[in-house]
Amino acid sequence: MTISLSSTLPNMISCVFRSLVCVTTWVSSAISHSFDGRVIPKAKKIKRSKGLPDDIPEKWKHEQMSILMFDDIVKSLKAENEDMLKEHGLDDKDVTFIKELIEGATTSEWTYKGRDEDKSFLYEIVANKQNGIDVDKWDYFARDCHHLGIRNSFDHQRLLKFARVCEVNGRNHICFRDKEADNVYDMFRTRYTLHRQAYQHKMGYIIDTMFAEALIRADRDLHEGKPEDMLKISEAIKTAEDYSKLTDEIFKQISSSTADNLKEARDILNKIVRRKLPKFVGEARLTENSMSKEELTETWKAAVHKYEPADPTVSLSADDFSIYVVDLDHGMKDKNPIEKVYFYSKRKPNEASPIKDYQLSSFLPQRFNEELVRVYYKTTDGNKEELKKKVEEAEKCFQDWCKSKFGCH
Repeated sequence: MTISLSSTLPNMISCVFRSLVCVTTWVSSAISHSFDGRVIPKAKKIKRSKGLPDDIPEKWKHEQMSILMFDDIVKSLKAENEDMLKEHGLDDKDVTFIKELIEGATTSEWTYKGRDEDKSFLYEIVANKQNGIDVDKWDYFARDCHHLGIRNSFDHQRLLKFARVCEVNGRNHICFRDKEADNVYDMFRTRYTLHRQAYQHKMGYIIDTMFAEALIRADRDLHEGKPEDMLKISEAIKTAEDYSKLTDEIFKQISSSTADNLKEARDILNKIVRRKLPKFVGEARLTENSMSKEELTETWKAAVHKYEPADPTVSLSADDFSIYVVDLDHGMKDKNPIEKVYFYSKRKPNEASPIKDYQLSSFLPQRFNEELVRVYYKTTDGNKEELKKKVEEAEKCFQDWCKSKFGCH
């Protein structure tokens, strides 16, 4: 079976896909990624260290909550009107289909019930686990590039014109014309650029880290007895109702509170508002044979201890610094994502396969991921001139450390 998406896709956008667009944006925000990437893992770690009951699911993601919230809405609407789905041309199978689309098709064996295997290509439209090319990315690329003033060289409208559904290895996939390989690469490169310049920006990153720490400090579930003057944060993932109340309003809720148990969280948020942020010392790209964060921290501490400041009035302490390792890639860790995309040719529009190396630009990178090590000076209080001198000496120490460990110049 071969289908031209440019002509058939508009007819496929039914209530199912309109509903799905709404569902996938409910909990997909900058805070949600920080929540499931920073807050939840640390909450699990703290619970284990304190011997508290750990009822947080492993590898919890906010997409799981989208499904629970959607279930709750359907249930409440059905309670008001049993024929609600039927009146909109939907049935229970469509509800299952929407929930499966949110998570995407992740298994090689077809176990999905929303649609039969011959409609497998539909599972590549919203959350494409095959190669990462989906409308969810296209949406935030266009939105964020526009608002951030970052050039988006990827042309999704052109790519749609050359999209077809072809059978590859016994399953229907969305495939693209071979001449669009560079355009597809631009999509993955745009993702990298947005992460490098915006999502993982050196100051945005540290603010995100501080905000996550404030949520941890305010979480009542990480304390014996669950103090009433603290907030329901990590435990909010247990129900859709509680999670729906966990909005960015929590920033004001903590900031304006007077509870003693929220003082630490309040102080952190106050520093964010007043821009009393850790000072950025330096950043270096790690080599292929990179060290772990623990090893980097130890070598940095040794470098600080060994370093002799040029200014005799300045002294540095390793405890005043924090180290972070930032992962950047094109969407598939160290793999070339284009290798997972199927292309067809003008002469054989019904046959698709991975692109050949000789058909790709020789300007493509040899590596598709990198790690950055960042060092920050944590102390924000004190005399501004003294802080400035310490940061300047720390920058010199960082340069020496980079030369000895990474060959930086």
